Amino acid sequence: MSLIEVNDLSVCYGARTVLSRVSMRIDAGEIVTIVGPNGSGKTSLLRALIGAVKPARGTVLRSNGVKIGYVPQKLHIDGTLPITVKRFLKLPCGATASQIELALTQAGVPDLGNAQLSQLSGGQFQRVLLARALIGTPDVLLLDEATQGLDQRGSASFYQQIEQVRQNTGCAVLMISHELHVVMSASDRVICLNGHVCCEGTPAVVASAPEYRALFGTGTGGALALYRHEHDHGHDHDNCEHTHTEAAE
Repeated sequence: MSLIEVNDLSVCYGARTVLSRVSMRIDAGEIVTIVGPNGSGKTSLLRALIGAVKPARGTVLRSNGVKIGYVPQKLHIDGTLPITVKRFLKLPCGATASQIELALTQAGVPDLGNAQLSQLSGGQFQRVLLARALIGTPDVLLLDEATQGLDQRGSASFYQQIEQVRQNTGCAVLMISHELHVVMSASDRVICLNGHVCCEGTPAVVASAPEYRALFGTGTGGALALYRHEHDHGHDHDNCEHTHTEAAE
């Protein structure tokens, strides 16, 4: 069942087209990763999915009652603001103590509730943002390069936590990442974006696609990690979908 379905979506900022005729879906319980070079429209796609940007054409269809949790690329908090993690998680939705406790546990940081935001490491702060997105038990979790600024070990740990969240809650996950060497470890499908959908399918299919190789090369810098979990599906029917739309500048 598709929780979100995008049909023929185009997004423009003034005269500049950043996304052209994008079609995709997010199904219940799956992890989908979007990769693409800088300026390829990845964040604009997520903003369209949550309704923060109005499409120039096309539609974003959400199933009835679907709840979305969003982890932004960055969130700037005044370092002098005296606010605890619990207090931060109560804003603006007034989450209960039990909801906050559960969300922090699901995010892998159950003991951070009384910590000051200003004292958190980068990795801890991203876990708190994840907890914030998990309050309210979303059906779909959207992550916009949520590990930016973390070292490789911190990034790998964060992705493992996302996989744990999927297993424990059953939510679907759509994530954007620039870390091609690790991000595919838990993905069921990969969408390669460059103003339009260049190709999509399993990590193995996308890694061998000419469109992907043209963007990222064939060396280790562009290699997708093909490590797979035992829960992964065969998806032998996946194939690379080509489009002829010009990529946005």
